[in-house]
Amino acid sequence: MKGSEEKMNNTFQQVTDFLNYESTIKGASINTVTGYRTDLSLFCNFILKYKHQSSFTNELINNIRLSDLYAFMSYVEKQRCNGSHSKARKVASLKAFFKYLYGKARVIEQNPAIELETPKLNKRQPVYLTLDESKHLLSSMNKEYKYYNRDYCMVTMFLNCGMRVSELCNINISKIKGDILTIVGKGDKERTIYLTDSCLDALAKYLKNRKSYRVTEGNYDALFISSKGTRINKRSVERIVKKYTEQAGLTNANYTPHKLRHTFATTMYKHGKVDIRSLQALLGHKNISTTQLYTHVDDEDLRKAVKSNPLANISL
Repeated sequence: MKGSEEKMNNTFQQVTDFLNYESTIKGASINTVTGYRTDLSLFCNFILKYKHQSSFTNELINNIRLSDLYAFMSYVEKQRCNGSHSKARKVASLKAFFKYLYGKARVIEQNPAIELETPKLNKRQPVYLTLDESKHLLSSMNKEYKYYNRDYCMVTMFLNCGMRVSELCNINISKIKGDILTIVGKGDKERTIYLTDSCLDALAKYLKNRKSYRVTEGNYDALFISSKGTRINKRSVERIVKKYTEQAGLTNANYTPHKLRHTFATTMYKHGKVDIRSLQALLGHKNISTTQLYTHVDDEDLRKAVKSNPLANISL
């Protein structure tokens, strides 16, 4: 067993070194590193079988060509039924990995991923709650439920602050000063969140209720606590959001914490009249192109635009 483990460790040493570089030097988020690990483990296993090799040696990796990368992409599409977005993520993982091997680790003489093209992505129709649906979601939550104050506070923060689920899970009480909340966002970057009156009211009621919680050692500073007394995790929050949206009758889409983040962005842009640069700062986006995905024009905007046409009211 020990020999098998050592062989596996040697097989993926290049991947391990790359992941360490991304997390410690480039400051990549846990989610990014996890995605890289998943994609590259799949790729390494594919290459070993495809090339009939037993270990991922420097000689093997130096013999990988662009055609091998395309063979892998064909495999994930046909055998694993990956869609365009999943394939695009794998292309990004491969490009980052081989760029590191060529430019930083210097274990390959040429980078086969330079010419690897990203699949064309079809624009996804954004999914978000309307203003009325957001109000209905909050008002429909069961006040008699033991964890109502906690859950109401979480949903309120999603809708009012637009934070990521990982950011919400990692909130510490010590980082709340009046109406200012400091969170650690993507890439371990600190971001300031300004809490609305709704957030402050929900937070005060939850903190009062939280005193009755059983909190385990090491979790005293965690804002949101699970039923086990530990810091709440992403999966639990996802289940909570799913439960309340379904109970509210919002079943036309699978609503997730990220879609509540999208709801915040859409609401701020449509009703708050927030400019694109301010919205970028509120969401903690590195690139403004990412923010622009949230500023979509919905069907109602299109309807109003068409009706504003000077020729729209001419009849026979």
